Amino acid sequence: MRRVLMATALAGGAWAAKRALNRRIGRSPLWPLPALEEPVSGHSPRRALRALVVSRTEPAHGVLRLVLESPELPAWTPGAHVDLTLPSGLVRPYSLCGDPADVGRYAVAIRLVEDGRGGSREAHAQLVEGAELELRAPRNRFELVPASSYAFVAGGIGITPLLPMLRAATAAGAEWTLLYGGRSRASMPFLDELAAYGDRVTLCPQDETGLPDLGPLAAAAPGTLVYCCGPEPLMAAVVAAAADPAAVRLERFAPAAAGAARPFTVELGRSGRTVEVAADESALTAVRRELPGTAYSCEQGFCGTCQHRVLAGEVDHRDELLTDGEREDSMLLCVSRAAGDRLVLDL
Repeated sequence: MRRVLMATALAGGAWAAKRALNRRIGRSPLWPLPALEEPVSGHSPRRALRALVVSRTEPAHGVLRLVLESPELPAWTPGAHVDLTLPSGLVRPYSLCGDPADVGRYAVAIRLVEDGRGGSREAHAQLVEGAELELRAPRNRFELVPASSYAFVAGGIGITPLLPMLRAATAAGAEWTLLYGGRSRASMPFLDELAAYGDRVTLCPQDETGLPDLGPLAAAAPGTLVYCCGPEPLMAAVVAAAADPAAVRLERFAPAAAGAARPFTVELGRSGRTVEVAADESALTAVRRELPGTAYSCEQGFCGTCQHRVLAGEVDHRDELLTDGEREDSMLLCVSRAAGDRLVLDL
């Protein structure tokens, strides 16, 4: 994506006027929470939006917090994420960690992963105040369901989707606790904000307390919903410790461990070609051998760039993005596979 620096006059004029309008609008009720399987305000989930980076801060060591502004940003609900297009064209999903009532403003936090695939390094190096970004409308597969009580568990940067949930649960008068672990206090963002909640929050810096004690989850009151975001080992431990595993809701940083894979055939309906997908490769890799221009980005089932319509065959969906409705007739080529021996794609 072409990176554009917007004029100071725009940042100081139009954006300031929009902020003043937001203050006049006031804060909307946070409960009950609307569903966000489909975007609000008429926005398509694939519509390209643009927003200005108006703030860049570092709430913890190695963590970048960005505030984005635009009058066209759709409403969102706690648990939602947005797909940001980085200057290089890479698409990466980030949880929204601001306030849904703050109309026209999104906040995201990005941890620097030095040995990652490059997205976080690019974000830390290039996303400066004054930059304009392309993004897609929010999507939510981690919706906060109304309940009388919650147990929230976060690991590291996994605190980001939970922050708006804490605000919403508090506003609704629900009982809740948060267990928040990290390698050290210096690496754990938003500690100042969480301090306002007092003893509802239990901090577990690993260098001080060791691993979090998940024992209280087994004694949770009936009806308590458990929301967890963090590394895969933490989430597996939360499910194992919970009194009711069916009450656990998870948000992953990476796709869940894939099951056994076997080869299958993909027919490309429009081009009339057939490709064989080996057990140790993705449908995307196989399709790109025949159609090198097939778009992709994250290769982890999060961004949706490689979503394509399925004309025939049953899909083994392994993504963390598509809604149940979208899964009826489409798939993400980078992670999902055929449930049988053959798929026909609209390619």
